[in-house]
Amino acid sequence: MSDTPAPKLVILDRDGVINADADDYIKSADEWIPLPGSIDAIAALSRAGYLIAVATNQSGIARGFFDEYALAQMHDKLCGLVEDAGGHIAVICYCPHHPDADCACRKPKTGLLRQIAAELGEEVRGAWLVGDHEKDVQMALAAGCRPLLVRSGKGAGFADRLSGHLLPATQVVDDLAAAARLILATP
Repeated sequence: MSDTPAPKLVILDRDGVINADADDYIKSADEWIPLPGSIDAIAALSRAGYLIAVATNQSGIARGFFDEYALAQMHDKLCGLVEDAGGHIAVICYCPHHPDADCACRKPKTGLLRQIAAELGEEVRGAWLVGDHEKDVQMALAAGCRPLLVRSGKGAGFADRLSGHLLPATQVVDDLAAAARLILATP
């Protein structure tokens, strides 16, 4: 283990962590609804000095359910709400590809994390990564991040199913607000 301190970086999945998820995809800014406490949690982390990044699979683009302009509107809404709460999102990286495309950026591959590192000029190893899916945990572990699985979104089913299989490094909390409290309380 190195003596290098962990970066003050928190990487968040989007759907099911920050906003309500939908089986038929979130297709517009009107459909993008933040989960209770998520915006305040992001703002609290930001005010505490953490860089906030979002890493999200958005195959709805490749499937033709929405386009990159609609996605930009969703992300503008997210960033605006966080800024109104006194925080800031440093970067949002997304994979627009279909799951069958075998691209380097679709979770659980680590391409989104490499994009985040390049955009921010920050090392992701040691950063917190909060997600609601097994793929988020797999990506975090592959990149040396500190995974936090939330039960919001699809996380409840994964947390229960994976409880015996998650590595000890993976902590499970109820939602992003609980994740933020844990991160802020951890030296």
